[in-house]
Amino acid sequence: MNRTLVLGGARSGKSAHAEGLVTEATYLATARRIPGDTDWDARIAQHVERRPASWRTVETPDTDSLVAAIAAAPAEETLLVDDIATWLTGVIDDLNGWENRVDLTAQRDRLVQAVANSTARLVIVSAEVGLGVIPATRSGRLFRDELGAVNASLAEVCTEVLLLVAGLPLRLK
Repeated sequence: MNRTLVLGGARSGKSAHAEGLVTEATYLATARRIPGDTDWDARIAQHVERRPASWRTVETPDTDSLVAAIAAAPAEETLLVDDIATWLTGVIDDLNGWENRVDLTAQRDRLVQAVANSTARLVIVSAEVGLGVIPATRSGRLFRDELGAVNASLAEVCTEVLLLVAGLPLRLK
């Protein structure tokens, strides 16, 4: 199985690099649309414009839809998941985790198991947030810690792991 995890910081080029790794893909978009947020709409539009018109986009903003899409993909299909950080944000939102202590292990395990069991080619994009300072807020620390745990778990089951820094890919695995 070919499973590639592409990590990088904000504006590192991780999404564009991941898209360049494949010629044809089903794009699993994890971002949630936010009514009235024109800036967010513009960011989504930039991603859409960059992709070939032949690519199919499936919106998978929650654990159930993302896991189901990965599990249903046949071996000959290529899936590009972009990105895990926005998926995690939605998971925390759904569980009201920003205000309350929550255990996200079940959601992480479901995603990692789906990736590990998939016979499709997978290219997964995620933010690397472990290189900065410790966030000053509880919600910031929660996000950093949980995303780090998801990234580490995905890296274990991926055959290739890349880190994008200043647009340059570094092979970690």
